Amino acid sequence: MRFLRPSKGLIGVDITSATVKLLELKSSGDGYQVESYAVRPVREGAVVERRIRDIDAVASVLSRAVEHAKPSTRKVAVAVPASAAITKTLNFPISLEEDEIEERIVLESDRHIPFPFNEVAFDFQCLGPSPFDEEQQQVMLVACRQQDVTQLTETLERAGLEPAAVDVETFAMERTFDALRRQLLAGDDPHASVGLVDIGANMNAFHVMQDGHIVYSRDTVFGGRQLTDAIRERYGMSMDEAGFAKKRGALPDDYQESVLNPFLETVVQQVGRSLQLYYTAGRKQEVKQIILAGGSSVIPGLAERIAEDSGMQVTIANPFQNMKINKRLDVQALANDAPAMLTACGLAMRVGKGLVRGGDK
Repeated sequence: MRFLRPSKGLIGVDITSATVKLLELKSSGDGYQVESYAVRPVREGAVVERRIRDIDAVASVLSRAVEHAKPSTRKVAVAVPASAAITKTLNFPISLEEDEIEERIVLESDRHIPFPFNEVAFDFQCLGPSPFDEEQQQVMLVACRQQDVTQLTETLERAGLEPAAVDVETFAMERTFDALRRQLLAGDDPHASVGLVDIGANMNAFHVMQDGHIVYSRDTVFGGRQLTDAIRERYGMSMDEAGFAKKRGALPDDYQESVLNPFLETVVQQVGRSLQLYYTAGRKQEVKQIILAGGSSVIPGLAERIAEDSGMQVTIANPFQNMKINKRLDVQALANDAPAMLTACGLAMRVGKGLVRGGDK
């Protein structure tokens, strides 16, 4: 999972069942500048549960995204789903160098990695001395099946792009949240726990972030496509027509009462249930704020309904709020797409970080 050192800029590519999102960032002082971006739809079935089923179809969409964005680099960071990766913190003698640690991981792979080693892509990061034993150092190991890496890199290469890093979605999300936390919690407790609700086309992911790390996650099979389906069935539209009408708000007078409100109520119930399960799991750190992300987070009334039900401040994510924006970009269009760009942003934020490792943050 080790690749090349990124140069001037880096593209983050997020491939989901509904869209391909491309974002290029460059370092700018102590922050970042958005250089280019694009969002393009993916045909149904080409990507299932974050796994590519049709490389040619996805590469074609990615090529069109590149053609639209016109990025200044071809170097790309991409991510495997968190469900496909194994992440463990191991302890090794403090005296071991990186090459010795790698040798030990290979020799002891059957203890740490639950699939055959000849099918594995892995990397590690030294975290420093163990807080419990000064003679030991902590090492974070990240591993996945080689076929998951190969599938992603082959897709990038077919689109004329150059793989620079294969990351894990969880790490990308945490990296972006670090920027959001400075934006959202200014003047408040920087260690406060925050709920991140990521509402995609098919999945609704609930994460609790504490001190920059995801400490709890729950996924539910429910997303914006359910609202599109409800519109299609109610008004006899095609999926494309329903999706367009949902975005434009061009729907009959009974839409809010008969279609939108039931959808919003379901999402609100799921967020409440996720919070309840978080506390039931023995988590004592209180969630103080909720951030909405994902393409469906901007549905009118959703943030207000969740705020009313939870009694917390609810904010729609915009990781670009404190970034510089290239003058050639449409700032409003970027802001509209921002809540769905968290993973792509976290990947592109690796620019200028030096040697790229699969487990680096």
